[in-house]
Amino acid sequence: MKIINTNKAPAAIGPYSQGVKVDNLLFVSGQMPLDPDTMEIVPGNIQDQTKRAIENLKAILEDAGLTLNDVVKTTVFVKDMNEFGSINEIYANYFTEHKPARACVEVARLPKDVGVEIEAIAVTK
Repeated sequence: MKIINTNKAPAAIGPYSQGVKVDNLLFVSGQMPLDPDTMEIVPGNIQDQTKRAIENLKAILEDAGLTLNDVVKTTVFVKDMNEFGSINEIYANYFTEHKPARACVEVARLPKDVGVEIEAIAVTK
């Protein structure tokens, strides 16, 4: 087992790791729309938040030597399912030809009251 920790993604805000590699799998903790430098929520709408969450996810993958193309499963947690279409527009820009399995769940509340959080499982080469 190897712990993944990069300063290019927000530090954990609780007792967890950004990512954990076990054998040929990388489990990436839910990424929120936090600026890794300031740990503040990015300003803007749900699309801006989705971009930042995926960029944070990418940073952790890259630290492990992977890309979004190595992701096999994501879970998207949203505060308001009415924003599903807007989130999908941004998500589709990152997962173009390669489309991992995905679940999308509306939740009552997310940490720091963000609008979206995305976790992933990737397969190493």
